[in-house]
Amino acid sequence: MTTIQRVGFGLGYEPEMTARDMLQWVIEVEKRNFELAFFSETIQTLRDAISTHAAFAINTSRIKLGCTQIVRLRTPLVMTQTFASLDEISNGRMVLSLGACTDSHSRKNGLPLQNPAKSLREHTHLIREYWTHAGGDVNFTGETIQVSGEGLSIRPRRPKIPIWIAATSKTGLQIAGQIGDGVLLNATTSPEYTRNALEIVRKAATKAGRDPEKLEIAGIVVAAVTDGKSYDDVRKEIASKFVPLQVDFAVRPRMRVGEPYVTEELIEKLLKSHKEGGVEKLMRDIPDSVILGLTAVGNAREVRERIDEYRKAGIQLPIVRPANAKVVKATLDAVTPSS
Repeated sequence: MTTIQRVGFGLGYEPEMTARDMLQWVIEVEKRNFELAFFSETIQTLRDAISTHAAFAINTSRIKLGCTQIVRLRTPLVMTQTFASLDEISNGRMVLSLGACTDSHSRKNGLPLQNPAKSLREHTHLIREYWTHAGGDVNFTGETIQVSGEGLSIRPRRPKIPIWIAATSKTGLQIAGQIGDGVLLNATTSPEYTRNALEIVRKAATKAGRDPEKLEIAGIVVAAVTDGKSYDDVRKEIASKFVPLQVDFAVRPRMRVGEPYVTEELIEKLLKSHKEGGVEKLMRDIPDSVILGLTAVGNAREVRERIDEYRKAGIQLPIVRPANAKVVKATLDAVTPSS
């Protein structure tokens, strides 16, 4: 039987699961010795990661806590202040995963368009500067943000909270290798994509004079332990990537990295399905081969073996995200770390 060692628990993508529901599961996975509870704060505007993490931090004592944050939605100073506070509440257990503010994020939030890669680099730099120079002033003149004589007025519990770069595209993966303490690979990507993506990360780190072996490699794996051969439990999340809002920043970049389960023909087919019948028809029209390629679904043994495939592809810390509330217990039972 395959055993799981390092493993994280993913949350935040299920509309039906309340913040209180999530808290109870985080308390449970801490008892089961999961390494990390991770909250995906998505463009779909579900629950807020920060307020929810405050509840996680107060009600747990050992498990690491992490979440995605899209730059520009909070200023670097506010982001620094927020995570210094969360790290204080959690006694030094926070991980911050920064993602680029794409054109889709900008339009949804009423922000002027900026170069996503440049703003990601500059915001990451500024957040680190604020932590490093806490109690003093920080000056920075960049292309996307400028500050003069501003800074954090408290000294954080830790001078450097780990920053992972949440990346899907080639550019994002290169940035992760160049400046990240780690990389967070996106959900609904295959082990084949993972190998290609991590090669990009390693090359970028080496070229930047960094040791790629020192980077934390995490990846979100959408999973569902189910009875029989029904894949309906994971269809909804796959479908969410192929709606018009998501395709250009969430799907096509996967193809350019080398995702074998996504083609332009599939994209056009599913966009047509969405136009004709909304998300319900889009979900029905996703081929089973795509679902099997981009997730870990099946019985408990099949899910464990699939997660092992992601490990073999290079993910050090799989963050298993149950596809919906009804499959959480069975999925966690399948992947609970061995003693």
